Amino acid sequence: MKIYNSLTQRVEEFVPNEPGKVSMYTCGPTVYHFAHIGNLRTYIMEDVLEKTLRYADYDVKRVMNITDVGHLSSDADTGEDKMIKGAKREHKTVMEIAKFYTDAFFSDMAKLNIKMPDVVEPATNCIDEFIKMISALLEKGFAYKAGENIYFDTSKLKSYYVFGNQSEEELMVGVRDDVTEDTNKKNKNDFVLWFTKSKFEDQALKWDSPWGVGYPGWHIECSCISMKHLGEKMDIHCGGVDNMFPHHTNEIAQSESFLGHRWCNYWFHVHHLNDQTGKMSKSKGEFLTVSLLEKKGYNPVAYRLFCLQSHYRKPLMFSFEALDQAEGTYKKLINRIASVKAEGSTDEAALKEWKNKFVEAVGNDINTSMGITLLYDVLKSDLNGATKRAIIADYDKVLSLDLIKAADASAPADEHANDDPELVAYVEGKIAERKAAKKEKNFELADAIRAELLEKGIVIEDTREGVKWKKA
Repeated sequence: MKIYNSLTQRVEEFVPNEPGKVSMYTCGPTVYHFAHIGNLRTYIMEDVLEKTLRYADYDVKRVMNITDVGHLSSDADTGEDKMIKGAKREHKTVMEIAKFYTDAFFSDMAKLNIKMPDVVEPATNCIDEFIKMISALLEKGFAYKAGENIYFDTSKLKSYYVFGNQSEEELMVGVRDDVTEDTNKKNKNDFVLWFTKSKFEDQALKWDSPWGVGYPGWHIECSCISMKHLGEKMDIHCGGVDNMFPHHTNEIAQSESFLGHRWCNYWFHVHHLNDQTGKMSKSKGEFLTVSLLEKKGYNPVAYRLFCLQSHYRKPLMFSFEALDQAEGTYKKLINRIASVKAEGSTDEAALKEWKNKFVEAVGNDINTSMGITLLYDVLKSDLNGATKRAIIADYDKVLSLDLIKAADASAPADEHANDDPELVAYVEGKIAERKAAKKEKNFELADAIRAELLEKGIVIEDTREGVKWKKA
């Protein structure tokens, strides 16, 4: 396998620390709100990376954190704690907010066929680990106390900007111009390891520490959680491209200062999902979630296909027109697979040959569009039906598009062949009108169309494969 390494800025042959085994870490969500579909693009592509490694016979252990404390509204240690912000917005406790949005995130993962990581660890579970690392950094001279807070001293590093030769301005994706400068810092790039009450008097979650009652900074949690479950050396660290600075830069600084050696060999960053106004976020325009896509009549798996059709290192432009195309592509693909009958016996040699093709294609820096192309090559081949279906099912271990399941569940093309053509045209037209109404959030009209059909003896059902209808 080959993978682009953000640390070296080149595609490299993947060589794990331990032959045959992969330790992999994913930066998880800050659970103060729903994940938008831009966030979820990153998790989809990380899921494909993990499944590709497993498909290539690696033994993978994947760990993900849940940020339920310490992530401020600016990634540069300023602004309001996002968890407090969510609690105030909904008049709930921080832990109620964390539980609700953690469950919502896992629900979205399931709808998008994203595998649950082997270990999921909330930050609030690991306060002892944070204190241990911070204490060691103080002892080694890499941290200092100022204004009752503990800061990492970036001036003690030989190199701080580890992700290439970008300028500070280019790297600071997550930092706003309207935040207040922290005057306690010795150096502009220093970052907080532990906040005390001097930061927020009303902070909901606080713990005792050697430096006073307080709570951890955001960056410390990924370092400690990964070491807790994966040890002192890690193979792959994943995240969105906006995590590179300052979050991942700070993780490397504190981790390698603590350990005294290189921490992680490969860094995997997924680029932004953009709309016409720029990078997708929770703070502007229509807040696009998986649930909203479902309300508009889309199958979440069609969004997964939309992401797989592009390369993870390229910004992806979202529009509903583009999603319509992806959903149409998905339905046509399912129909083609449904037409393949499981005839003959599986050719094991061919299965192995096509598996190798898939590893070579997708294993070349997670080239998912080539994986989709191979699906069509299988369908066009002269292999028997049983072998085609076996290969498609095998590929779907990575693609996770429910290919065989959806094909087997799809209605035959002639389901309404014996119905009155005028009735079929009328019903299909009403279904199209209802879908358009749902996309415009005109749910009153959508309900009225359903009622109109029911009055004429037609029952419609929304399924993951589309709208189905039958006579009552």
